[in-house]
Amino acid sequence: MLTMNEAEAAAYIRDGYIIRSGLLTADEVDTFRSRARAQLEAESQTGAVMAKGDKEGKTTLLKMWNKAEDDQYGYLARDERLVDLAEDAIGKSIYLYSHKMTMKQPNEGGAWEWHQDFGYWYNYGCLAPEMMSIYVSLDKATRENGCLQVLKGTHKLGRLNHIRENDQTNVEQEHLEAALKRFEHVYVEMEAGDALIFDGNLLHRSDANRSNTYRWGYISSYNAVENAPFKRVREYGNYEALKKVPAGTFRNLPEQAA
Repeated sequence: MLTMNEAEAAAYIRDGYIIRSGLLTADEVDTFRSRARAQLEAESQTGAVMAKGDKEGKTTLLKMWNKAEDDQYGYLARDERLVDLAEDAIGKSIYLYSHKMTMKQPNEGGAWEWHQDFGYWYNYGCLAPEMMSIYVSLDKATRENGCLQVLKGTHKLGRLNHIRENDQTNVEQEHLEAALKRFEHVYVEMEAGDALIFDGNLLHRSDANRSNTYRWGYISSYNAVENAPFKRVREYGNYEALKKVPAGTFRNLPEQAA
């Protein structure tokens, strides 16, 4: 099934997220992950991958693409499984806002503090919170290696104020403390290939990777076409027609084009 069923749609509205188990098959994960690991770890040695620090000094590697090219990353962003779920979540015609890889290396990957993605997308010219993301886990995600955490239902709070701290944009402490008391805190542990589909206003975070395992995740974010930025602040996020591709198209690429 590509689209949300009735129970998933109700949960998304109520909680601000759903988990789709096995969105990618085991073979798809193996192909995508092995290619990505080889390419992006090599790029990190040349400085072509960003490193975002946390308050302990640990860093998470981050690679972002401005457009969906005809490579494995662009094809996954336009994969019909992700696009159909995003269209269900937003309920309008959509386009790809951005896509990126977050890489928490064993014993090195840093924490991300509590934030809403729309907390900074708003500052990039998007007026409405008609935005969401799909996080595809490429490794088993656990508490020990820094899995995502969410505050269930906090998307209903609307956009909260955010401030810049270290290399991150985080929700202001006073409102965060109140939200932590009021909403259920969930650790989103996932198997490789599982996906978290979540609202742009859902409060989420992750801890540092204190394990000997990798914790990589691929994130595609989508926006309503009519909500495209009214000003150009970033090279990514600006409207471009989305060309959906069949499920698993990225697997058919020759190794050198991945």
